[in-house]
Amino acid sequence: MDGSVYKVQIDLPELSLVALIGRDSSEKSHLIKKNFKEEEILAFDYFKGLVDDENDGTAKDTVFEALYHAAIKRLEEAKLTVIDAEYIQQKDRKNIVALAKKYHCFPVAIIFNEPEVINEKKYEIRSLEKEGFRYVYLLNSEEEVSHAEVLRTKLYNNKKDIHGPFDIIGDIHGCYDELCELLEKLDYVVEQEAYRAYSPKGRTVVFVGDLVDRGPKNMEVLKLVMSMVKSGVAYCVLGNHDGKLQRKLKGSNVQVAHGLEKTLEQMSHESESFIEEVKLFLDGRISHYVFDDGKLVVAHAGLKEKLQGRGSRRIRDLAMFGETTGEKDHFGLPIRLNWSKAYYGKAFVVYGHTPRESVKIANNTANIDTGCVFGGKLTALRYPEKEIVDAKAKAIYYEPARPLLK
Repeated sequence: MDGSVYKVQIDLPELSLVALIGRDSSEKSHLIKKNFKEEEILAFDYFKGLVDDENDGTAKDTVFEALYHAAIKRLEEAKLTVIDAEYIQQKDRKNIVALAKKYHCFPVAIIFNEPEVINEKKYEIRSLEKEGFRYVYLLNSEEEVSHAEVLRTKLYNNKKDIHGPFDIIGDIHGCYDELCELLEKLDYVVEQEAYRAYSPKGRTVVFVGDLVDRGPKNMEVLKLVMSMVKSGVAYCVLGNHDGKLQRKLKGSNVQVAHGLEKTLEQMSHESESFIEEVKLFLDGRISHYVFDDGKLVVAHAGLKEKLQGRGSRRIRDLAMFGETTGEKDHFGLPIRLNWSKAYYGKAFVVYGHTPRESVKIANNTANIDTGCVFGGKLTALRYPEKEIVDAKAKAIYYEPARPLLK
């Protein structure tokens, strides 16, 4: 029989904590040697050899503690890590999932089932997924193990091979006319009625999010940005206002305030097919991008170095909203932690979210939200030049809850 019928493709996110569960065999050893580097493997048997008394009742826990310590060191450095153990009990699997979540990587289980338990494979997959493993792969025969193919997939935020040059544009909030004027100042060809724009010089736009709410032409902004992203001349991360619209369109009970009411009113005049396009577009936005060999990071509210290039719900929230103290100022707005004050990371981080009178560049970060919708400016930062280009607001479209920061 052709061996290809046994082929199983295992897709591993490039930053994963992988648990290999099941009995040792020559096929399993071959799979490990073929698909993983020696330093990526943390084998239970190796750490067991470091324990003085293997018959000690606490020896197994001691072995796993040593193994976890080694795993932490690798995960801190954003390195794929594989834990190889024949039998991993539920509490051990729980610890592996918790470790993956703590370091914002994907928990993956690859199960090497013995032939006599093949009939339980559906239960195995369901139970491990319920335990928190993001991906579960089941290999039920020697043939499946020997023909399994492990592929490493880049995270969605990994655009390190994209080098620009870039034009990074701050919070738009429905200011379509200013967006078109800014793009023209940046030497883009803009076809306003067709909702198209491109750079004859081969530059790429990166939008920091908050496309909608508060402004006069939210639908026009969506149409242009969606068109540019679709044609490959732009990237766009998810802003908190975009995320709120996304939840509303999915039927969540969100507060219709802070400009969302304007977006929804304008959207009520659009076709169902367009609204569906918007839903799909917002669903495809991610928390942040890492460009130019890791030298440039774009996130709506910024992102600390240790979180860059990773993926989790926590990172998504931090990238959209930033960190707060849990308290509110006398304007009733959340008091935000000044993460950039203590940032000395290697990547230049460009963000928006907190409107200011002018661009603030500090500690290898740049806040480019200059409050266009509040009567300020719509700003772009050119990278790698770090040149600032802006377009003045044509009106005060929305009164700010507090004065723009200086």
